[in-house]
Amino acid sequence: MPRIPLTWLAEHVETPADLTAETLAEALVRVGLEEEAVHPAAVTGPLVVGRVVERVPEPQKNGKTINWCQVDVGDHNGTAEDGTRTPRGIVCGAQNFEVGDHVVVALPGTVLPGPFAIASRKTYGHVSDGMICSSRELGLGDDHDGIIVLAQIGIDAAPGTDARALLGLGEEVLEINVTPDRGYCFAMRGVAREYAHATGAVFTDRGLPRAGADEGLATSGGFPVELRDDAPIHGVPGADRFVARVVRGIDASAPSPSWMQQRLTQAGMRPISLAVDVTNYVMLDLGQPLHAYDLATLQGPVVVRRARAGERLTTLDGVDRALDAEDLLITDGPDAGRVLGLAGVMGGAETEVSATTTDVLVEAAHFDPVTVARTARRHKLPSEAAKRFERGVDPQLPRVAAARVVELLVEHGGGTPDPVLTDVDATTPPPVLRLPVALPSRLIGLDLDVATISGYLRQIGCTVGEVAGSGADAVVAVTVPTWRPDLTEPVTLVEEVARLHGYDAIPSVVPASPVGLGLTPSQRRRRRVADALVGAGWVETWSYPFVSTAQLDALALPADDARRRMLRLANPLSEEQPYLRSSLLVTVLDTARRNIGRGVGDLALFEVSAVTQPGPALAPAPVPPVAARPSEDVLDAIRAAVPHQPRQVAGVLTGLREPAGWWGSGRVADHADAVDAVRLLGEILGVDLRVEADSERMPWHPGRCARFTTADGALVGYAGELHPKVVTALGLPARACAFEVDLDVLLTAAPRGEVVAREVSTFPVAKEDVALVVPSDVAAADVLDAVRTGAAGSPAGDVLESARLFDVYTGEQVGEGRQSLAFALRLRAPDRTLTAEETAAVRASVVAEAERRFGATLRA
Repeated sequence: MPRIPLTWLAEHVETPADLTAETLAEALVRVGLEEEAVHPAAVTGPLVVGRVVERVPEPQKNGKTINWCQVDVGDHNGTAEDGTRTPRGIVCGAQNFEVGDHVVVALPGTVLPGPFAIASRKTYGHVSDGMICSSRELGLGDDHDGIIVLAQIGIDAAPGTDARALLGLGEEVLEINVTPDRGYCFAMRGVAREYAHATGAVFTDRGLPRAGADEGLATSGGFPVELRDDAPIHGVPGADRFVARVVRGIDASAPSPSWMQQRLTQAGMRPISLAVDVTNYVMLDLGQPLHAYDLATLQGPVVVRRARAGERLTTLDGVDRALDAEDLLITDGPDAGRVLGLAGVMGGAETEVSATTTDVLVEAAHFDPVTVARTARRHKLPSEAAKRFERGVDPQLPRVAAARVVELLVEHGGGTPDPVLTDVDATTPPPVLRLPVALPSRLIGLDLDVATISGYLRQIGCTVGEVAGSGADAVVAVTVPTWRPDLTEPVTLVEEVARLHGYDAIPSVVPASPVGLGLTPSQRRRRRVADALVGAGWVETWSYPFVSTAQLDALALPADDARRRMLRLANPLSEEQPYLRSSLLVTVLDTARRNIGRGVGDLALFEVSAVTQPGPALAPAPVPPVAARPSEDVLDAIRAAVPHQPRQVAGVLTGLREPAGWWGSGRVADHADAVDAVRLLGEILGVDLRVEADSERMPWHPGRCARFTTADGALVGYAGELHPKVVTALGLPARACAFEVDLDVLLTAAPRGEVVAREVSTFPVAKEDVALVVPSDVAAADVLDAVRTGAAGSPAGDVLESARLFDVYTGEQVGEGRQSLAFALRLRAPDRTLTAEETAAVRASVVAEAERRFGATLRA
């Protein structure tokens, strides 16, 4: 985010003398620039100018020589017994100063960047009453070899003068948050313009051509430059302007001026060298990224083109990069075969300016935002230049910015600029938008006249024509400024009108809520599902839908499993998880694993979300127009391009299901808890679920997995204990359990319409227990179904209120290969008390039905 030093801002716009970072933030937020942070003064306390009165070198036993100095600090000097002012004694290890030099002194009570508090302390046999400071100690640069001698950086001040003001170290800096459509605010020029909008202050546009800057220069015969983008990636050339200026005979080793280093540091950039600092400074000042080449390393012409197969580049950060065909490059040499840099992103190491450079070529160009953005992301190079180009840079800035760089290089590094200018200009005029006069009032909700609207648009730099037409058909032609590439539609002009008029002046009107609308029946059922699980002690979570094939491998899914067919994202957030999940359990297990890794072992987590199940190859979705509602054919094509996305419910259980305490040791969760969760979902939705064992469904244990279907055979899902291999692969506690249910199937099977409650019978319940002996391979759920069917078909009528399995027995009493299943029946009639004969008839009917289906016998 850009940082705004107040004194730097004041060079572009009039600011009051008492302006603070807080008041600046208040002004900017009114025009949509939010405060990110206020950075306090880099140095606090008494930092003053001192004059070295005496310097006594003192060699030490370790081979080092320190200087015992007497420093005159003006009004901050000490007082002798006779009342005279005495210099301060300070120990200094630097050797680059002499008696009489004016230096920067941090007196006791000063706090330097770090923070590093200065106090009087004994060292090397002396009491050092302060510190003589270097650039790095003040946060002005990396130079720590010697102290700052003020005369060498052009500062002349009397002893005792406040050095914080001289060096800008007592200034607050405001950091702001810039939205992607306001790229011009990454420069002092843009922020100053917005401050003028907010306060009415006088703004001076330093991005306009200045008289004398490059007047009279020949525009032919300069360093040759060619724009050869033969493969624009979206119909727009990668570069449409390239300005080049040559400066010869500079001293590249000369330091950049202290005021420039100070401002770069305040803006969050590290001073490096004169050429780099100058280009960075102008970029931060005007918003135009620039680059300086060592002219001796170049072979004309410079050619801007797309990358070729197999090309590589070592960028300034020392990384060797394989180039992509979409990368826009700066090249030179025969057939433009040598790559100099990634256009708009970063230059190459081969042509960078060094300490031995004497002649430089200054580049100021305009590159396509989409091209730069894709290159920066492809190579993971979010450079300061790329941040600006991808948001849109003023195409009229290159010539102005290049002229400013040349002036600064000549002023601080010597040298002479060539009397010729290279300016390859293929830019197009800014767009002219036809703004309906009634549109701002209709969208904003305020009655704004044409004069008010035109005034706001002119403030942001637009050229507003005369009104054409009348009444509801009246329109006005608006030419947008070159520094606002985000203004592409009439509605974007309306946004500017609203912003300058003031969001606080736009009334908040709550729209009327239509009567009778609410949650759909499907939404209510989904909420009932979540509420039921929460009521049963489960915790609802959400997870990201992005997964990798490694996560499916951890679940030991077979190679031909349908869940391995996933949709890959064209632009994933992470290349490590480029697919959309086809199974909700995958990400829920990941949530459980993350919680366990953070020390939470007793879990009952669930999630209700959609999954993506790609079918046959899908045609790409058409892009509908913005200005009008898409046709039904377009909408149908969009729907056809969307893969099937059913909703699922999945949950994971680990650790204790019932907590331990004084009441007992608790109970460990097991597969029955997962099965009960699915049964609960069926019960809450009114769906009769069929349960059977399943031994082949990964990631569940082959002997502890239940398969759920509806009455008509539709698969609902699975529940049970996870396979030990899966538990080990995911690092879960032993015997972890899980369930996964297709919620759409459940909702389809749920009864529609209103639920009619049965009248509660006031007659007593009759209890009957039935123990049936059946073969061991018969599922208890199938026998329970026979019990219910038999009871419903008894002579007593439909009097079965509930039936549940309460005991399973195998042993000698029932014989080998057989099992006893005991069911508790609760019988009640709505209109009478059941007789003993009627309950016996129900019991007999149940036994008969079980015998007919499974050869069951009644256990004695």
